[in-house]
Amino acid sequence: MPPKVFDLSGKRIWVAGHRGMVGGAVLRRLSRETCELLTVDRRHLDLTRQADVERWVDREKPDAVVLCAARVGGIHANKSFPAEFLITNLLIGANVIGACHRAGVQRLVNLGSSCMYPLQAPQPVSEASLMTGLPEPTNEAYAVAKIAIAKLAASFAQQYQADFITAVPTNLYGPGDNFDPLMSHVAPALMRRMVEARDQGADQVVIWGTGNPRRELMYVDDAADAIVYVMERYRDLQPVNIGTGVDVSIAELARLTAKVVGYSGRLVFDASKPDGAPRRLLDSSKLEALGWRARTELADGLGGMYRWFCDNTTDKTA
Repeated sequence: MPPKVFDLSGKRIWVAGHRGMVGGAVLRRLSRETCELLTVDRRHLDLTRQADVERWVDREKPDAVVLCAARVGGIHANKSFPAEFLITNLLIGANVIGACHRAGVQRLVNLGSSCMYPLQAPQPVSEASLMTGLPEPTNEAYAVAKIAIAKLAASFAQQYQADFITAVPTNLYGPGDNFDPLMSHVAPALMRRMVEARDQGADQVVIWGTGNPRRELMYVDDAADAIVYVMERYRDLQPVNIGTGVDVSIAELARLTAKVVGYSGRLVFDASKPDGAPRRLLDSSKLEALGWRARTELADGLGGMYRWFCDNTTDKTA
């Protein structure tokens, strides 16, 4: 295990976007450390407004920041609202990173996304693949914003020696996920459809695409642990990938999800709908070399997500 480059003890740490799935998990993980946690919700701070962000950071004086805040969504959401995905994420990234530099924040971890990498990048995708080709078209706007924010963090680190890094998690799922049938990512979307089909007695569930694309899925609390780990131990201009090293096909994920929720009907794949990238698996060897590996198996993680869904959704078929 490498030595720490940043000690969390006694630090004031702002988790930006703590209401989201990832931010909530990071908050849970940091609550085990001897640090002071700072949060603010969107009712009191609009991260797309530069002056407001600067005032808040100047007043609260965080020592470190984890930038989890973002507008996110699945293929349908990205295709429907590209302008909003691009401008909202650009503004959030520029405002938070700029305000942190201005206020002298000691440490910042910016969260990227695996969709930053080119569609045709060799699999598994290494950090060196960034900007070597075009991103996948169905979420291009989000990807472009995330690339720009990662480069902004690296530019502040290069020009001003700011201790800012970017971590790139793979596809995440777990407690606090978005289960909206049109706006969600693949794992929660499949789970909601399976629950609805089970409760309504449907004999089949229709799933977008062929079922052939492969996705790497990481339980969000594992990702949060990795984020805190790299916050303490990683320093480089290049991003660091956070993944499991294992991928599954959408068809395999669908069958496993059906088993977890107790749905026994037929799974039908609609090949007229877009598949997205054929495969997305990150090369996390750099993170493994730092001494960290994921612990949660997919079946266990889906079980945890399902329990959270049952406990937090009052009308599961609405």
